[in-house]
Amino acid sequence: IGKDHIDVFAIAKGYQDPHFVDPKPSYLLKIGRADALIIVGLELEVGWLPPLLQNSRNSRILPGNPGYIDASEGCHVLQKPLGTVDRSMGDVHPFGNPHYWTDPENGRVIARHIAEKLAQLDGAHAVDYAANLHQFENTLSVKESAWNAIAASFRGVKVITYHNSWPNFAQAFGLDIVNHVEPKPGIPPSPGHVQDLINQIRQEKIPLILVEPYFDVKLPQKIAADTGAKLLLFPPSVGGVKEVKTYFDLFDYDLNLIKSTLHQ
Repeated sequence: IGKDHIDVFAIAKGYQDPHFVDPKPSYLLKIGRADALIIVGLELEVGWLPPLLQNSRNSRILPGNPGYIDASEGCHVLQKPLGTVDRSMGDVHPFGNPHYWTDPENGRVIARHIAEKLAQLDGAHAVDYAANLHQFENTLSVKESAWNAIAASFRGVKVITYHNSWPNFAQAFGLDIVNHVEPKPGIPPSPGHVQDLINQIRQEKIPLILVEPYFDVKLPQKIAADTGAKLLLFPPSVGGVKEVKTYFDLFDYDLNLIKSTLHQ
């Protein structure tokens, strides 16, 4: 959306777990000089971002000010808890599942929100931001047609995921997520849970286990070996694997990976 008018630095890299980012001093310098800060929100960054913001002494990007951009605003957020959330439930987010960008329609909402905010911060280039948004949306529409055609070949397929990162992706493309390697988000699986998973995969003939690049694959590999399911390293973010350099690449890669694996 910004193209040559902005300089973007990503604190959380695509190959890192966004819940746990080491707040390096160099990040403090970057944040201190920033005109805008875009966050995923829904408390995804709550474990590491607040101290950086507090120590940055940059009022431009504090909540409530023009440079603070919460990308979740207006997005279709799933799994909003109905009751009280406590630590016994694992890493459950009280405002809903924060992995909403894995639905490309939410990507459209995010892009519009960013374009609007950049135009407010940098009115001299507002026309350019609007034109870039138009180009992004046109490309996204073309891509969505292609992605939906790919997904048509595996709609309804049952999968296991390591972490609860994929409800938006599954809803957008018709996957059926039937269980997770983590019994609760962020909680390591017990031997009993692992055995239950193995039994379920065998009984229901579940073909795929999806694991984000930043998790240890030893246990999922063992489950895959014991059941015949295929283990896929499945990036949820740009930069999660070297082939994924753009938001469009992310869906190209993930959808084609599922299709090619199921049709081997």
